[in-house]
Amino acid sequence: MKLADALEMVTRTDPGMVRSHNEDALYANAGLGIGILADGMGGYNAGEVASGMATMRLAEDLARIIVSEAEHGRSLSDPAVVGQHIVDEIGATNQTIFNASHSCAQYAGMGTTLVMAWFYNNRMSVAHVGDSRLYRLRDKNLELLTRDHSLLQEQLDDGIITAEQARHAEYRNLVTRALGVDPAVEVEVNDYEMRPGDIVLLCSDGLNDMIDDDEIALSLSTLAGNLPLAAEHLVNLSNDNGGRDNVSVILVKVLGDYGSPGAWWQRLLARLK
Repeated sequence: MKLADALEMVTRTDPGMVRSHNEDALYANAGLGIGILADGMGGYNAGEVASGMATMRLAEDLARIIVSEAEHGRSLSDPAVVGQHIVDEIGATNQTIFNASHSCAQYAGMGTTLVMAWFYNNRMSVAHVGDSRLYRLRDKNLELLTRDHSLLQEQLDDGIITAEQARHAEYRNLVTRALGVDPAVEVEVNDYEMRPGDIVLLCSDGLNDMIDDDEIALSLSTLAGNLPLAAEHLVNLSNDNGGRDNVSVILVKVLGDYGSPGAWWQRLLARLK
């Protein structure tokens, strides 16, 4: 089954109840098997610029790689190869944002978190920088597949604070990694096998700061048959609980097997030409 038929993807984003503008950016393409979410930071509109640059630059580069592999009759099936592509292209995206922040005064200090998923050959490669998250719901069990790159997470890991204290910490949004802040960035990449029925959630911290994992799991399990409604419900629930930040979600449902890529590469290439 080709990816466009094997995956259902929906996106929702909202400025929330407090912020006047939205610094989150989203990209989702079921035909390519790519979902990208970025949460920007910086003064004026710099955060919006950084997140937009991250999603569009990375999406374009990954699409180019996928099309190039198809043109040469190759399929991407090795997690190590996919992971290296991800690290290389996120590194290039980081450099682009860093250069822009140092060439334009109004963009000084801008940066963005990033979380992305690349679906291929019945697998999913996940990369993230910062505290935007990726969850997987399987058989009604929700699992957080990313670990926040944040001061709060480091203190939790070291036993300095408890999980309950963390929920009310004032510094919960201080990240220890972000794109565009330094000339190079450390990207965390992991790879997972996927099954039909799995639901993947990519989200900015505007969601998980407002609702806990149990509420997320209940929402996804209850509305698994209607992905657009599930996405809308999560955003509304976040806003109902205060909506202190921009809130964005990408939901991906695996509808069928996509483990034999050879057949759909050629059809994808034909459509893109």
